Amino acid sequence: MIKQIKGLHHVTSIARDARENNAFFTNVLGLRRVKKTVNFDAPDVYHLYYGDEAGTPGTVMTYFPFPNAGRGTHGAGEVGRASFSIPTGSSQAWLDRLATFAVTGLSQDTRFGQKRVLFDGPDGDGFALVESDDERSPWTGNGVSAEMGIRGFHSADMRLRDGDVTGELLQFMGYEKGDTQDNVTRFIVPGGNDANVIDLEVTPDAPRAQQGAGSVHHIAFAVENRARQLEVREALIDTGYQVTPVIDRDYFYAIYFRTPGGVLFEVATNEPGFDRDEDTAHLGEALKLPSQHEHLRARLEGLLQPLDD
Repeated sequence: MIKQIKGLHHVTSIARDARENNAFFTNVLGLRRVKKTVNFDAPDVYHLYYGDEAGTPGTVMTYFPFPNAGRGTHGAGEVGRASFSIPTGSSQAWLDRLATFAVTGLSQDTRFGQKRVLFDGPDGDGFALVESDDERSPWTGNGVSAEMGIRGFHSADMRLRDGDVTGELLQFMGYEKGDTQDNVTRFIVPGGNDANVIDLEVTPDAPRAQQGAGSVHHIAFAVENRARQLEVREALIDTGYQVTPVIDRDYFYAIYFRTPGGVLFEVATNEPGFDRDEDTAHLGEALKLPSQHEHLRARLEGLLQPLDD
């Protein structure tokens, strides 16, 4: 069994419009844009990162905004909902705030004894705010108070036709199987970071998800450093998974593999972090380009959609 994984590192999704995406996560949810860079494989497309003050692993939602991308179709074989942690007792404040911004899909429920506010992102992405006793410090620079501010990820939902094999994989990755409520089974990393929950939702008759705007592209799990990552990679390969070589993503090192349920998993390092090329006080302000794309700067700066007024 792998014991190096601490919980979520980040979740990466697809959007249609970069400016709309930036406004939603910074103005509506109050997160900080901690990096403005580009897709390594398609440098004419942004890669935007939102999180806490420093972009701490376990707080970061990231997006590839492909201009005019078609809307994805939700179904089995995807991460169906990303959930953020909010302070206990703050649900009503969030319901009021999200209603003010005319956010769609707004409702509330309780899962495993925790109150949730459910809502949609601009492209139909599924999100939840989960009340919990989370002591992480929120980012308050965008006008959301500390009393209600998002602390980081709480969990992610995977929607699958059959959860058995993925459940076994999660347990191999250090997650412990917890309670089941209706068709949802919870898995938790004991002693992990505060983003240490995965909920498997089994929907045997659901159609296969079709990726597009509003879809999660991949979900990333956190390890401390490259040495721990190599240990995880070797263990996964020994178990029969096809795992990529280590890829330098500038702010972390990444490996990827596809799960039996169809979800793309990444294992990412906590090092070196988002302050490697920007001072913490100015994260996400300047366009940062991977070294192999630096020669394209003049063209990209003229091509990429302005994010701020």
